[in-house]
Amino acid sequence: MADISGVQPPPKRWKIDKAVAVIVLIPIVLAIFDPGQIEPTIRFATGAFLNTLPFILFAILAVAYMKATGAENLLSGAFQGREVRMIVLAALVGGLSPFCSCQVIPFIAALLAMGAPLSAVMAFWLSSPLMDPAMFSITAGTLGIGFATAKLGFAVAIGLLGGFTVRAFASSALFANPLKKAQVKSCCSSSCGADEDTFSGGVAWKFWGEAHRRATFREAALENLFFLGKWLALAYMIEALMLRYIPAELIAQVLGGTGVGPILLGAIVGAPAYLNGYAAVPLVDALLEQGMSNGAAMAFVIAGGISSIPAAVAVWALVKPRVFAAYLGIAVVGAVLAGIGWNAIA
Repeated sequence: MADISGVQPPPKRWKIDKAVAVIVLIPIVLAIFDPGQIEPTIRFATGAFLNTLPFILFAILAVAYMKATGAENLLSGAFQGREVRMIVLAALVGGLSPFCSCQVIPFIAALLAMGAPLSAVMAFWLSSPLMDPAMFSITAGTLGIGFATAKLGFAVAIGLLGGFTVRAFASSALFANPLKKAQVKSCCSSSCGADEDTFSGGVAWKFWGEAHRRATFREAALENLFFLGKWLALAYMIEALMLRYIPAELIAQVLGGTGVGPILLGAIVGAPAYLNGYAAVPLVDALLEQGMSNGAAMAFVIAGGISSIPAAVAVWALVKPRVFAAYLGIAVVGAVLAGIGWNAIA
């Protein structure tokens, strides 16, 4: 049937993916300023990507399986029962769940509106952006199983730190009436697709018998293939440039050595230098090769992960600035403590 309303729908706007644009732009810039570096950069990035490919594929399939089965519905169980139990479960679930921070904005908003304690929500918010099955796989493949396991442990520990800190000061003015009046229900990443019903329904571990779950598996796998692929490709190209153009002596001088100084600096620079959790892994690998201390590296990924734009938006969208400031403060303190701890055991 023809449209007789006289109103034409607005044309779809084609958006340029920024990560892909930068991937294309890097060889162009090199062709202008340093043509001899084009081939080594592409060769390095391709080799690094292929070495990580088994971990990438495992991560993609694991996340797609979790989404197709509806395992995200289990998340709501962490916010039931006694407050101490909720804090512990929220920190554990946040460190293990395969869902991005902004994907759970509607879910967390509903929990807070229904009276779920901010302590448990804070525990989840702090641990969630730091680790998930995909992140663990890629981190283990690049930085080693020891670093990945330690980061997971620190993610849960920081969640517990935040949860019990909020619980201890729950009656103070800092955490009184934490919610904003307007609750944002948006997603800040193309890899997120949550809505009001994301966490409703049951879990079907044998999902392949249902057509809509097979479609969910396929869509999630393709989305994450593109998402991980573009960010890791960009990160490996940046890693090649860092190794080529940033003097190792400078990194060793600023972020190397012992003591709390490099760790604190790693936590401070983690926020503005952080692309996302997946892209950060190769960058940290390059920094470690150039002399960055183990503790500074751990502080960098912890502070950067919690304060990265997707993670921070999830918190800023729902709570008042003073609560958001407490979130960032706990993140920095937790990152420094994690760096000190990793320096001691690495």
